[in-house]
Amino acid sequence: MATLSEQAVALIRRSQLRLTKQRQSLIDILASSPERYLEVTYVDQLMRQQYPGVSHNTIYRNLEEFQTAGIVEITQRSHGKAVKLSCDQEAHEHHHHFICQECGRVTEIHMKPFDLEFYQAQLPGAEITGHEFELYGRCADCAKKHE
Repeated sequence: MATLSEQAVALIRRSQLRLTKQRQSLIDILASSPERYLEVTYVDQLMRQQYPGVSHNTIYRNLEEFQTAGIVEITQRSHGKAVKLSCDQEAHEHHHHFICQECGRVTEIHMKPFDLEFYQAQLPGAEITGHEFELYGRCADCAKKHE
């Protein structure tokens, strides 16, 4: 079975994007933490250490192109965007997250569909375009450490 990095490279080629050294480095950074979302600002910082001349816009544009190609999942957090290498198409279906505040591991949660009509009725005239839902706490592994 192909590694996550190899799957990402295959998706880049299928999407007719060029596999540049910078894009490969971006994949390598994301592949280093496959179970965690990395803050986009942190990814930007690591990329700029490797490529001092690269602009923030180039990094963000590459992440957006990766998202369009199904290579990464980008989520909005209360303190900014976070990104995770995710070549599995099922992972791109709508879901929510449990985030361990101790180790940073993110677990996807599949919940009952959101009752959009209920909230729309409480906001007459408003147009709801989306939502974010995250649970925070300690994962099972971290909770065991505190027993």
